[in-house]
Amino acid sequence: MKRSDYDWMQIALDEAKIAASVGEVPVGAVLVRGDEEIARAHNLRETEGMATAHAELLAIEAGCRAVGGWRLADCTLYVTLEPCPMCAGAIVNARLPRLVYAARDPRAGAYGSLLNFNAYPLNHRVEICTGVCADEALLLLQSFFASKRK
Repeated sequence: MKRSDYDWMQIALDEAKIAASVGEVPVGAVLVRGDEEIARAHNLRETEGMATAHAELLAIEAGCRAVGGWRLADCTLYVTLEPCPMCAGAIVNARLPRLVYAARDPRAGAYGSLLNFNAYPLNHRVEICTGVCADEALLLLQSFFASKRK
């Protein structure tokens, strides 16, 4: 049975919950080829002490290792939060054809909120699908930050 965008985003949300459980901003990502998961990841910036340890980059890196190359031209990336400019650059460079994200990020989102990478004359454009499980992703983020403010 073929999984839907909703099904894949639920897996990304599971990754985001893992991130929250270890004190990371709850963002999760899943990289899919056809109907097969090839990588999943969650934010690890605090854990790894690395500015680049975003869920998207970690999933893309693992996906490249899984397929044996840097082109992910037949994959879809599912992410619980709209990618930032750094992650959007990696998406373009990996030649990902499709991005599905849950919640918009008005402070750093690079696919429609703050910036729109598809509006620039880059060598690759990405099909974007937004809002899949957005309420659940936003609730997870809001709960995480509310607990941090206490």
